[in-house]
Amino acid sequence: MPLIPSNYKPPFLFRNGHFSTIYAGLVRKVNGVTQKRERLNLIDGDFLDIDWSQAKVPTNKVVVLLHGLEGDAQRHYITGSAKKLNHNGYDCCAVNFRGCSGEPNKLYRSYHSGATEDLIAVVNHIKTTKTYSQIYIMGFSLGGNLLLKYLGEGNQVPKELKAAVAISVPCNLKDACNQLLQSKNALYSARFKKNLLAKLRVKNKMFPAYISENEIKSIVTLKDFDNIYTGPAHGFKDADDYYNKCSCKQFLTAIVKPSLILNAKNDSFLGDDCYPYEEANINTNLYLETPEFGGHVGFWGRNNISYAEERALSFFEQFAKN
Repeated sequence: MPLIPSNYKPPFLFRNGHFSTIYAGLVRKVNGVTQKRERLNLIDGDFLDIDWSQAKVPTNKVVVLLHGLEGDAQRHYITGSAKKLNHNGYDCCAVNFRGCSGEPNKLYRSYHSGATEDLIAVVNHIKTTKTYSQIYIMGFSLGGNLLLKYLGEGNQVPKELKAAVAISVPCNLKDACNQLLQSKNALYSARFKKNLLAKLRVKNKMFPAYISENEIKSIVTLKDFDNIYTGPAHGFKDADDYYNKCSCKQFLTAIVKPSLILNAKNDSFLGDDCYPYEEANINTNLYLETPEFGGHVGFWGRNNISYAEERALSFFEQFAKN
């Protein structure tokens, strides 16, 4: 589909990308969502914790929610989405990626931007244990890349899956990494690195033969982290091999389910190659909206309901009867 015009026009302060990003990540609070945790045991011996919240009335519709780098199912962009969707007739299944639910996962590997095998496991679990006739998926940042890769890489996507929405997506992982390495994103990168290194030190204690303390000390940048851990731990040669194979951009033209990408033009995490205009023009199932403002997962909205949450609901409703 051609580029979708955006009517997102936030107040003056929220036109600053950094202000939007920081407000949404650190200031915004969402209350009133009750989640019930379920542990999904995976065939490789690991597990995923998924947090369910229910619609106000019985429903045949469910939305799978996928968080971003070092997020979890309690982040306010996840609970805010769940709250909006629950109030409009959708159950929500918020996935905590491996090692993100407050408990270390069992294996040396963890999660990454292209780990679609875990999303496949969640979708199959829903199909085999629940009775939903309509499934939707909403992913944020890293979770958005994973979602779009899943839809376009040739998986057997179930007929029950009606539509998907991906927010603030690093469609080209190398491009996004290069942005995060710049000084404009130093505070975000430092926070990501601190959290990632803390988890890697836990891995070091669990699997001392796999990674040494000296290797951990050598990690200076996020790309170093991907070179030393993310790539090798998940079957890739190095960071660049991981970025090349897992970037969703190369899979977008093969997507056959209606999918919306919402990427703000002032998202400091995204470089030019993270805006797939050509792919959207080629694929009639791909909808691309690039508002001027919004930052990274920072789409302010009235009454503590973000523009991304409103937009996702309207997009899902567009295909709910198909």
